[in-house]
Amino acid sequence: MSQNYDLLIDLYDVKLTPNPNSEIRFVKVLAPDADEVVTFVKDNFNDEWASEIKAALYLPNPSCFIAIKEEKIIGFACYDATAKGFFGPLGVSKNARGLGVGTTLVQMTLLAMLEAGYAYAIIGGTHVNTHEFYRNACSKILLIPDSRKVYLRMVRKINR
Repeated sequence: MSQNYDLLIDLYDVKLTPNPNSEIRFVKVLAPDADEVVTFVKDNFNDEWASEIKAALYLPNPSCFIAIKEEKIIGFACYDATAKGFFGPLGVSKNARGLGVGTTLVQMTLLAMLEAGYAYAIIGGTHVNTHEFYRNACSKILLIPDSRKVYLRMVRKINR
């Protein structure tokens, strides 16, 4: 049995916790930075996430946020990339982990979903090892039993 689950998040329960590191900026991506964001995702994560993030970046109102430190991207998060109402992917560079970057990106993105009219978000295909992170960032998570069906449409079914 797979250890990956979709999670349901009540967006009305999400609160933004200020990031204590003033050297890190969190912004919604602007079109001129789209290629740099895709390159960051390819170089630090994988081609599948790079494809997903393109979907979020090329929307008329991009649904992607980034963290920047010393004029370099150190993290990203998006929504409505794989499916409507889905959060993710989310990634933080290895050298920036532990600085609260992921938590801030999750919260900013989920609050943007609330502002866009969503009441709930689905975080797709999460591994059980990430549930504590999401519980801390979102306060409440609900595992969706027998989920992840959206990923059955993929050409390759890898770890899904």
